[in-house]
Amino acid sequence: MDRLNLLSVALGLACLAGLNLYLTVFATGLAIHFHWIVLAPQYQSLAILGQPIVVIISGILFLLEFFADKIPWIDSVWDAVHTIIRPIGGALLAIQVLGHSSPTLDVIIVLLAGTTALATHTAKATTRLLSNTSPEPFSNIALSVGEDAVVIGGLALLHYHPIIAFSIFLIALVAFFYFAPRILRATKVKLWLVWRKLNEPALFHREATLPLNLPPKLAPVFSKQNLLGETIAWAIPCVSGRGRRIAPNLFGALVATNEEPRKLTFVGRKGSKPVAQTIELDGMTIAREPKFLSENLVVFPVEGRGQKYSFVFPRSRAAEVEKIGDYLRQNLTRNSSPPSETHLQRVAAPSGTS
Repeated sequence: MDRLNLLSVALGLACLAGLNLYLTVFATGLAIHFHWIVLAPQYQSLAILGQPIVVIISGILFLLEFFADKIPWIDSVWDAVHTIIRPIGGALLAIQVLGHSSPTLDVIIVLLAGTTALATHTAKATTRLLSNTSPEPFSNIALSVGEDAVVIGGLALLHYHPIIAFSIFLIALVAFFYFAPRILRATKVKLWLVWRKLNEPALFHREATLPLNLPPKLAPVFSKQNLLGETIAWAIPCVSGRGRRIAPNLFGALVATNEEPRKLTFVGRKGSKPVAQTIELDGMTIAREPKFLSENLVVFPVEGRGQKYSFVFPRSRAAEVEKIGDYLRQNLTRNSSPPSETHLQRVAAPSGTS
């Protein structure tokens, strides 16, 4: 049981170091230095964290991180710099807990603790990156305070119930890895939108012309879906948003055909698996939804009930999105009355978030 407790404390500290290395070291060292906790004989190797020089240096670094962690985009830069530092720090903490009993055990602990710290660091960094696409700073502050609270609470739980604490950390990591593909897809999309926004020249204006051809890698996907041999009216690259039977954050293209102007088809790939979904526009209406980083096209029922679809475009394609909206609304109003102006304004009004 003692060895299991030791391993739980070692990997638990590595896990918390992935969230905030300096707070983990500073809080532990401060508690040891002022005798707020009494180390059991098997944990005496951690007494070095209570040395004044360790407490002072970790406190200064934590103070820097405390402010950097609450500023949008600065926190992501800070996380990028610490992609190597936190896993190494977590591995060193784990070795310090267990002691240098053998070189083989040291290597195993380094691998386990480093991977654990890297996993929690990745979860933190990706969450921060997604929150940074929102123009308001409050989500960053809330996340930062929450992470600090988790570290303090985790340290207290490790002290009193190390096995329970590590079990909770393990469940959280398993949940993260389960959702990791979705999180990484969302992160990839946000980075792409940020890159496109940063590379737009000042006073950028694009002529609103809609492409007639699909990207080469998506042409076979549409050909397989297009059993009747319909001709393409336009095909514009986008990212999937909300929609039935369409996974979000997939890079693909939105396609309209001359033969079926009241239908849209999204084609893309989820890994190596082709994705194609046709959307019937009867009973639907179209609106633009400006966001901080993107210009979205929203397809939703006129009556307000039913499935809603959204497709994400870079802000530089706002003119094309407007032209798509006009094209679709013209086709929808040929055989039906247009949606009310108030209904369009409710959806198309800028939300200021992403």
